[in-house]
Amino acid sequence: MQIRKFILPAAFAALAIAGPVQAQYGSAPAADKDIVEVASEAGTFTTLLAAAEAAGLVDVLKSDGPFTVFAPTDDAFAKLPEGTVESLLANPDALRAILLYHVVPGKVMAAQVVGMSEAETAQGSTISISTYGESVRINDATVVTADIEASNGVIHVIDTVILPPSAN
Repeated sequence: MQIRKFILPAAFAALAIAGPVQAQYGSAPAADKDIVEVASEAGTFTTLLAAAEAAGLVDVLKSDGPFTVFAPTDDAFAKLPEGTVESLLANPDALRAILLYHVVPGKVMAAQVVGMSEAETAQGSTISISTYGESVRINDATVVTADIEASNGVIHVIDTVILPPSAN
């Protein structure tokens, strides 16, 4: 158990300072920018932001929060089967449930995430959290960048869109 306490924070710390990917998103807290503004400026979350708009979640993600968002990149959305994004954009209720599954109420930084085995999402289901070496996984997604701070929470970038149990 002592090894786990050391390895898990070290694994997430390695992600938090990972070279080129972290440079893309910036490492300084964006005290004056909310989650939507930080995601918009990154330029790699256009599909996520379009989905949030279609699901009516932009105002929620701009509110006080705090929120922890496990944010899939545009490449993560591109891995979905052809037509999936378009189908979801046409079904705001299903889209909203999937997007809320990527949000955990409260600001959960990397150092806290690694001590968890699961977390309840804003959608109402739980996500599983696990580590393998220096890799941190949220369900089947890998965290590629951690601790991108915003005025109303934190973003952890993931490489796969995660689906709630009812959407599988």
